[in-house]
Amino acid sequence: MDALDILFTASFWVAAIRIASPLIFATMGELICQRAGVLNLGIEGIMVAGAFAGWFAVYAGADLWTGVAMAAAAGAFFGLVHGTLTVPLGLSQHVVGIGTTLLATSLTYFAYRVLLPGAATPPKIEAFQPFAIPLLSHIPIAGPALFNQTPLTYLAFVLVALVAWVLYRTPLGLALRAVGENPAAVEAQGISVTAMRMGAVIIGSALMAIGGAFLTMSAFDSFFFEMVNGRGWICIALVVFGSWRPGKALIGAILFAAFDAYQIRLQQLTGGTIPYQLFLMMPYVLSIVALVLVSRRASYPAALMVPYQKGER
Repeated sequence: MDALDILFTASFWVAAIRIASPLIFATMGELICQRAGVLNLGIEGIMVAGAFAGWFAVYAGADLWTGVAMAAAAGAFFGLVHGTLTVPLGLSQHVVGIGTTLLATSLTYFAYRVLLPGAATPPKIEAFQPFAIPLLSHIPIAGPALFNQTPLTYLAFVLVALVAWVLYRTPLGLALRAVGENPAAVEAQGISVTAMRMGAVIIGSALMAIGGAFLTMSAFDSFFFEMVNGRGWICIALVVFGSWRPGKALIGAILFAAFDAYQIRLQQLTGGTIPYQLFLMMPYVLSIVALVLVSRRASYPAALMVPYQKGER
Protein backbone atom coordinates (compact mmCIF):
# COMPACT_ATOMS: atom_id res chain seq x y z
CA MET A 1 0.00 0.00 0.00
CA ASP A 2 1.36 3.43 -0.94
CA ALA A 3 0.57 6.82 0.61
CA LEU A 4 -2.29 7.54 -1.79
CA ASP A 5 -4.00 4.19 -1.28
CA ILE A 6 -4.45 5.03 2.41
CA LEU A 7 -7.08 7.63 1.50
CA PHE A 8 -9.28 4.97 -0.08
CA THR A 9 -9.41 2.54 2.83
CA ALA A 10 -12.40 2.21 5.15
CA SER A 11 -10.18 1.95 8.25
CA PHE A 12 -8.66 5.36 7.53
CA TRP A 13 -12.05 7.10 7.40
CA VAL A 14 -13.34 5.18 10.41
CA ALA A 15 -10.38 6.56 12.37
CA ALA A 16 -10.87 10.07 10.96
CA ILE A 17 -14.52 10.22 12.02
CA ARG A 18 -13.65 8.84 15.45
CA ILE A 19 -10.91 11.45 15.93
CA ALA A 20 -13.25 14.21 14.72
CA SER A 21 -16.08 13.36 17.13
CA PRO A 22 -14.74 15.04 20.31
CA LEU A 23 -13.68 18.02 18.19
CA ILE A 24 -17.24 18.36 16.87
CA PHE A 25 -18.75 18.53 20.37
CA ALA A 26 -16.22 21.06 21.63
CA THR A 27 -16.28 23.15 18.44
CA MET A 28 -20.08 23.45 18.58
CA GLY A 29 -19.81 24.52 22.21
CA GLU A 30 -17.19 27.15 21.43
CA LEU A 31 -19.19 28.34 18.41
CA ILE A 32 -22.28 28.92 20.58
CA CYS A 33 -20.22 30.93 23.07
CA GLN A 34 -18.61 33.08 20.39
CA ARG A 35 -21.88 33.63 18.53
CA ALA A 36 -23.13 35.21 21.76
CA GLY A 37 -20.03 37.42 21.96
CA VAL A 38 -17.98 35.46 24.50
CA LEU A 39 -14.59 33.93 23.72
CA ASN A 40 -14.26 30.87 25.95
CA LEU A 41 -10.57 30.06 26.36
CA GLY A 42 -11.47 27.73 29.20
CA ILE A 43 -12.27 25.03 26.64
CA GLU A 44 -9.09 23.00 27.19
CA GLY A 45 -9.59 22.68 30.94
CA ILE A 46 -13.33 22.11 30.58
CA MET A 47 -12.66 19.18 28.24
CA VAL A 48 -10.26 17.71 30.82
CA ALA A 49 -12.88 18.10 33.57
CA GLY A 50 -15.54 16.51 31.38
CA ALA A 51 -13.28 13.60 30.50
CA PHE A 52 -12.67 12.87 34.17
CA ALA A 53 -16.22 13.50 35.43
CA GLY A 54 -17.85 11.19 32.89
CA TRP A 55 -15.26 8.45 33.31
CA PHE A 56 -15.30 8.52 37.11
CA ALA A 57 -19.11 8.48 37.26
CA VAL A 58 -19.13 5.27 35.23
CA TYR A 59 -16.24 3.82 37.25
CA ALA A 60 -18.23 4.57 40.43
CA GLY A 61 -21.19 2.55 39.13
CA ALA A 62 -23.28 4.86 36.93
CA ASP A 63 -24.38 3.86 33.45
CA LEU A 64 -22.72 5.41 30.38
CA TRP A 65 -25.41 7.99 29.62
CA THR A 66 -25.42 9.13 33.25
CA GLY A 67 -21.67 9.55 32.85
CA VAL A 68 -22.29 11.79 29.83
CA ALA A 69 -24.76 13.82 31.90
CA MET A 70 -22.24 14.18 34.73
CA ALA A 71 -19.62 15.38 32.26
CA ALA A 72 -22.08 17.95 30.91
CA ALA A 73 -22.85 19.08 34.48
CA ALA A 74 -19.15 19.55 35.20
CA GLY A 75 -18.77 21.61 32.03
CA ALA A 76 -21.85 23.67 32.88
CA PHE A 77 -20.36 24.45 36.32
CA PHE A 78 -17.15 25.83 34.85
CA GLY A 79 -19.23 27.62 32.23
CA LEU A 80 -21.14 29.28 35.05
CA VAL A 81 -17.87 30.38 36.64
CA HIS A 82 -16.49 31.68 33.35
CA GLY A 83 -19.76 33.38 32.40
CA THR A 84 -20.22 35.08 35.77
CA LEU A 85 -16.77 36.63 35.62
CA THR A 86 -16.93 37.73 31.96
CA VAL A 87 -20.58 38.67 31.37
CA PRO A 88 -22.10 40.55 34.34
CA LEU A 89 -18.70 41.49 35.83
CA GLY A 90 -17.13 42.29 32.46
CA LEU A 91 -13.66 40.94 33.24
CA SER A 92 -11.15 40.15 30.48
CA GLN A 93 -12.31 37.10 28.55
CA HIS A 94 -8.72 36.18 27.75
CA VAL A 95 -7.57 36.22 31.37
CA VAL A 96 -10.68 34.49 32.73
CA GLY A 97 -10.51 31.85 30.01
CA ILE A 98 -6.91 30.94 30.78
CA GLY A 99 -7.74 30.98 34.48
CA THR A 100 -10.71 28.65 33.89
CA THR A 101 -8.47 26.22 32.01
CA LEU A 102 -5.93 26.22 34.84
CA LEU A 103 -8.65 25.89 37.50
CA ALA A 104 -10.50 23.06 35.76
CA THR A 105 -7.31 21.15 34.95
CA SER A 106 -5.87 21.53 38.45
CA LEU A 107 -9.12 20.55 40.19
CA THR A 108 -9.39 17.50 37.95
CA TYR A 109 -5.88 16.32 38.74
CA PHE A 110 -6.46 16.98 42.44
CA ALA A 111 -9.73 15.02 42.38
CA TYR A 112 -8.01 12.14 40.61
CA ARG A 113 -5.29 11.92 43.26
CA VAL A 114 -7.79 12.18 46.12
CA LEU A 115 -10.36 9.73 44.76
CA LEU A 116 -7.82 7.21 43.44
CA PRO A 117 -4.82 7.59 45.76
CA GLY A 118 -3.45 4.09 45.24
CA ALA A 119 -4.04 3.69 41.52
CA ALA A 120 -0.76 2.82 39.80
CA THR A 121 -2.49 2.75 36.43
CA PRO A 122 -5.83 4.35 35.42
CA PRO A 123 -8.71 1.90 36.03
CA LYS A 124 -10.73 0.85 32.98
CA ILE A 125 -14.47 1.07 32.36
CA GLU A 126 -16.84 -0.55 29.88
CA ALA A 127 -16.97 2.18 27.23
CA PHE A 128 -19.47 2.81 24.44
CA GLN A 129 -19.22 0.19 21.70
CA PRO A 130 -19.72 0.74 17.95
CA PHE A 131 -23.28 0.29 16.79
CA ALA A 132 -23.75 -0.70 13.16
CA ILE A 133 -26.80 0.77 11.44
CA PRO A 134 -28.39 -2.01 9.37
CA LEU A 135 -27.87 -1.84 5.60
CA LEU A 136 -26.13 1.58 5.70
CA SER A 137 -23.07 0.16 7.45
CA HIS A 138 -22.44 -2.14 4.47
CA ILE A 139 -21.89 0.72 2.02
CA PRO A 140 -18.25 0.57 0.82
CA ILE A 141 -15.91 2.94 2.73
CA ALA A 142 -18.66 5.40 3.77
CA GLY A 143 -20.67 2.69 5.54
CA PRO A 144 -18.10 1.69 8.19
CA ALA A 145 -16.94 5.32 8.56
CA LEU A 146 -20.34 6.92 9.12
CA PHE A 147 -22.69 4.11 10.15
CA ASN A 148 -20.59 1.83 12.35
CA GLN A 149 -19.55 4.20 15.10
CA THR A 150 -20.36 4.62 18.78
CA PRO A 151 -23.59 6.38 19.86
CA LEU A 152 -21.68 9.52 20.87
CA THR A 153 -20.39 9.92 17.31
CA TYR A 154 -23.93 9.79 15.96
CA LEU A 155 -24.93 12.31 18.63
CA ALA A 156 -22.13 14.64 17.51
CA PHE A 157 -23.47 14.78 13.95
CA VAL A 158 -27.04 15.26 15.18
CA LEU A 159 -25.73 18.11 17.35
CA VAL A 160 -24.35 19.95 14.31
CA ALA A 161 -27.74 19.81 12.59
CA LEU A 162 -29.48 20.89 15.80
CA VAL A 163 -27.16 23.85 16.37
CA ALA A 164 -27.56 24.98 12.76
CA TRP A 165 -31.34 24.70 12.99
CA VAL A 166 -31.52 26.65 16.27
CA LEU A 167 -29.18 29.39 15.05
CA TYR A 168 -30.82 29.99 11.68
CA ARG A 169 -34.40 28.76 12.01
CA THR A 170 -35.60 29.82 15.46
CA PRO A 171 -36.23 33.11 17.32
CA LEU A 172 -33.80 31.93 20.01
CA GLY A 173 -31.03 31.54 17.43
CA LEU A 174 -31.78 34.96 15.99
CA ALA A 175 -31.55 36.53 19.45
CA LEU A 176 -28.31 34.64 20.16
CA ARG A 177 -26.69 35.86 16.94
CA ALA A 178 -27.94 39.40 17.58
CA VAL A 179 -26.37 39.39 21.06
CA GLY A 180 -23.02 38.70 19.42
CA GLU A 181 -23.51 41.41 16.82
CA ASN A 182 -25.41 44.26 18.45
CA PRO A 183 -26.31 43.67 22.11
CA ALA A 184 -27.80 47.16 22.52
CA ALA A 185 -30.40 46.37 19.85
CA VAL A 186 -31.27 43.14 21.65
CA GLU A 187 -31.71 44.98 24.94
CA ALA A 188 -33.99 47.49 23.21
CA GLN A 189 -36.28 44.58 22.32
CA GLY A 190 -36.62 43.67 25.99
CA ILE A 191 -34.30 40.65 25.87
CA SER A 192 -31.69 40.26 28.60
CA VAL A 193 -28.23 40.31 27.08
CA THR A 194 -26.76 38.94 30.31
CA ALA A 195 -29.15 35.98 30.39
CA MET A 196 -28.53 35.16 26.72
CA ARG A 197 -24.76 35.27 27.07
CA MET A 198 -24.75 33.35 30.35
CA GLY A 199 -26.98 30.66 28.87
CA ALA A 200 -24.77 30.38 25.79
CA VAL A 201 -21.59 30.01 27.85
CA ILE A 202 -23.13 27.41 30.18
CA ILE A 203 -24.60 25.31 27.37
CA GLY A 204 -21.49 25.70 25.23
CA SER A 205 -19.26 24.62 28.11
CA ALA A 206 -21.45 21.57 28.74
CA LEU A 207 -20.92 20.52 25.10
CA MET A 208 -17.16 21.04 25.44
CA ALA A 209 -17.16 18.73 28.46
CA ILE A 210 -19.06 16.05 26.51
CA GLY A 211 -16.30 16.32 23.91
CA GLY A 212 -13.81 15.52 26.65
CA ALA A 213 -15.99 12.67 27.91
CA PHE A 214 -15.92 11.15 24.43
CA LEU A 215 -12.22 10.49 24.91
CA THR A 216 -12.66 8.48 28.11
CA MET A 217 -16.01 6.84 27.34
CA SER A 218 -15.90 6.17 23.61
CA ALA A 219 -12.41 6.53 22.12
CA PHE A 220 -10.67 4.98 25.16
CA ASP A 221 -11.83 3.29 28.35
CA SER A 222 -9.82 5.12 31.00
CA PHE A 223 -8.65 8.56 32.05
CA PHE A 224 -5.03 9.64 31.90
CA PHE A 225 -3.26 12.96 32.18
CA GLU A 226 -2.69 14.96 28.99
CA MET A 227 -5.26 12.97 27.03
CA VAL A 228 -6.99 16.13 25.75
CA ASN A 229 -3.58 17.18 24.41
CA GLY A 230 -4.44 20.58 22.92
CA ARG A 231 -7.71 19.58 21.26
CA GLY A 232 -9.44 22.51 22.92
CA TRP A 233 -7.17 25.04 21.24
CA ILE A 234 -7.72 23.31 17.90
CA CYS A 235 -11.48 23.73 18.36
CA ILE A 236 -11.07 27.49 18.75
CA ALA A 237 -9.23 27.53 15.43
CA LEU A 238 -11.96 25.38 13.87
CA VAL A 239 -14.60 27.95 14.80
CA VAL A 240 -12.64 30.58 12.88
CA PHE A 241 -12.01 28.14 10.02
CA GLY A 242 -15.77 27.51 9.82
CA SER A 243 -16.54 31.26 9.77
CA TRP A 244 -18.72 30.75 12.85
CA ARG A 245 -21.03 28.41 10.89
CA PRO A 246 -21.78 24.87 12.17
CA GLY A 247 -21.59 23.13 8.78
CA LYS A 248 -18.23 24.62 7.83
CA ALA A 249 -16.87 23.95 11.32
CA LEU A 250 -17.88 20.29 10.92
CA ILE A 251 -15.93 20.09 7.67
CA GLY A 252 -12.92 21.64 9.38
CA ALA A 253 -13.08 19.10 12.21
CA ILE A 254 -13.19 16.19 9.77
CA LEU A 255 -10.29 17.64 7.74
CA PHE A 256 -8.10 18.04 10.81
CA ALA A 257 -9.00 14.54 11.98
CA ALA A 258 -8.17 13.16 8.53
CA PHE A 259 -4.76 14.85 8.66
CA ASP A 260 -4.18 13.32 12.09
CA ALA A 261 -5.23 9.83 11.02
CA TYR A 262 -3.14 10.14 7.87
CA GLN A 263 0.07 11.04 9.69
CA ILE A 264 -0.26 7.98 11.93
CA ARG A 265 -0.47 5.71 8.90
CA LEU A 266 2.39 7.50 7.16
CA GLN A 267 4.59 6.80 10.17
CA GLN A 268 3.82 3.10 9.83
CA LEU A 269 4.38 3.22 6.08
CA THR A 270 7.85 4.80 6.34
CA GLY A 271 8.94 2.36 9.02
CA GLY A 272 10.78 4.97 11.09
CA THR A 273 13.07 6.22 8.32
CA ILE A 274 11.68 9.76 8.79
CA PRO A 275 11.57 11.35 12.28
CA TYR A 276 8.10 10.83 13.73
CA GLN A 277 8.00 14.45 14.96
CA LEU A 278 7.66 15.55 11.35
CA PHE A 279 4.48 13.52 11.00
CA LEU A 280 3.12 14.69 14.34
CA MET A 281 3.31 18.33 13.34
CA MET A 282 1.80 17.75 9.88
CA PRO A 283 -1.91 18.11 10.82
CA TYR A 284 -1.18 21.26 12.79
CA VAL A 285 0.84 22.85 9.99
CA LEU A 286 -1.84 22.04 7.44
CA SER A 287 -4.51 23.39 9.81
CA ILE A 288 -2.60 26.66 10.23
CA VAL A 289 -2.27 27.05 6.47
CA ALA A 290 -5.99 26.38 5.97
CA LEU A 291 -6.85 28.75 8.82
CA VAL A 292 -4.77 31.57 7.33
CA LEU A 293 -6.37 31.13 3.91
CA VAL A 294 -9.93 30.98 5.20
CA SER A 295 -9.81 33.50 8.05
CA ARG A 296 -8.87 36.35 5.73
CA ARG A 297 -12.42 36.22 4.37
CA ALA A 298 -14.13 35.37 7.66
CA SER A 299 -16.58 37.81 9.24
CA TYR A 300 -16.50 37.44 13.02
CA PRO A 301 -19.32 38.54 15.38
CA ALA A 302 -19.03 42.31 15.81
CA ALA A 303 -19.48 42.21 19.59
CA LEU A 304 -17.13 39.28 20.20
CA MET A 305 -15.05 39.90 23.36
CA VAL A 306 -16.81 43.23 23.92
CA PRO A 307 -18.26 43.47 27.46
CA TYR A 308 -21.77 44.89 27.71
CA GLN A 309 -23.50 46.56 30.64
CA LYS A 310 -27.21 47.27 30.60
CA GLY A 311 -27.96 50.84 29.58
CA GLU A 312 -24.57 51.48 27.98
CA ARG A 313 -24.37 52.69 24.38
